[in-house]
Amino acid sequence: MADKPRIKLPKEATKGEVIQIKTLVSHVMESGQRKDAQGKTIPRKIINKFACEFNGKPVFSCALEPAISANPYIQFDAKLDEAGTFKFSWTDDDGTVITAEEKIALKA
Repeated sequence: MADKPRIKLPKEATKGEVIQIKTLVSHVMESGQRKDAQGKTIPRKIINKFACEFNGKPVFSCALEPAISANPYIQFDAKLDEAGTFKFSWTDDDGTVITAEEKIALKA
């Protein structure tokens, strides 16, 4: 999980524009249902929550389940009314939180 999340969104947009945001994070998303070479169950370790805020206000969040594949890709839209910073967080079963930030400006 050491890789930096990949985030794609415009660097600027006009006021009121709906923009598309794409995120991809590296994670094994182990479901807890597989066994290792010795026959022992591999413990579950998944990202169970994703959240996005813009200037401190919630924009999008979702719960993730074991059926989600490794390296979860999430795409959503957001309406932009001001310049600011998007903050993204992915929370793992063990409490580990992966975070990232991206700024966006308003077109003049």
